[in-house]
Amino acid sequence: MSGRGGVRGIIARWRGRDIELKSPAELEAMRAAGALVARTLAAVVEQTKPGVSTAELDALAEQTIRDAGAVPSFLGYHGYPASICSSVNEQIVHGIPSLTQILADGDLISVDCGAILDGWHGDAAVTIPVGAVSPSDLALSAACEVALYAGIEAVQPGGRLSDISHAVQVAAEAAGRRDGVGYGIVAEYGGHGIGTAMHMDPFLPNFGEPGQGPRLVPGMALAVEPMLTAGDPTTRELDDGWTVVTADGGRAVHWEHSVAITEDGPRVLTVLSD
Repeated sequence: MSGRGGVRGIIARWRGRDIELKSPAELEAMRAAGALVARTLAAVVEQTKPGVSTAELDALAEQTIRDAGAVPSFLGYHGYPASICSSVNEQIVHGIPSLTQILADGDLISVDCGAILDGWHGDAAVTIPVGAVSPSDLALSAACEVALYAGIEAVQPGGRLSDISHAVQVAAEAAGRRDGVGYGIVAEYGGHGIGTAMHMDPFLPNFGEPGQGPRLVPGMALAVEPMLTAGDPTTRELDDGWTVVTADGGRAVHWEHSVAITEDGPRVLTVLSD
């Protein structure tokens, strides 16, 4: 689940005065939570097809998490009513699953999932094509995934937080030039620290100049999560108080991993194996 920006929020959380540092054993515990998130998303991807409701995907995710003895991070978080965020087409983040939202051929759905296992959080997101999806939508999703991994590569000890932001931006812009599309980088939402809580200092924007913000040190863990749009990145929030959509109705995508900073560089926590 993405961290929220806004000028005051970015300034307050950017300073990173209360960044949580984990021991190697605690990062291993986070790795277990992250692996569960990865398994849950894999199950959701397998079941995502035309005719399936987003509520069915939510039920599958919740059952997978609880069967592992864990708790969904999102359910009840500030009143959020589901275990995943299911953001379809023009929805960027925080889409609420519904029995009436039936996936159709050609849809794009971004599924964001979090789990708490033994007190530690994992958080990740994938964008899933539903049936036969247009080449332009597939290119948009691929651009966001490339930007995610560029950001992860910048999660290096001794670097600065904005090195990650800059890497995401550069990769997204390069993908746009390659595809001949001006992809939009969503400014209001971004990554965040993660550990004993889902959203922690620091806030991690998806754009910016390098060499700024807190120093990256082993023991930190960050959720890196770019969100791209097919055009204008201006957003608006729906009346449900959660779902964020593109103001122009264009398609949007969202990819995310939780990543630990180690002496040897980044370690992705939300994968099935490493």
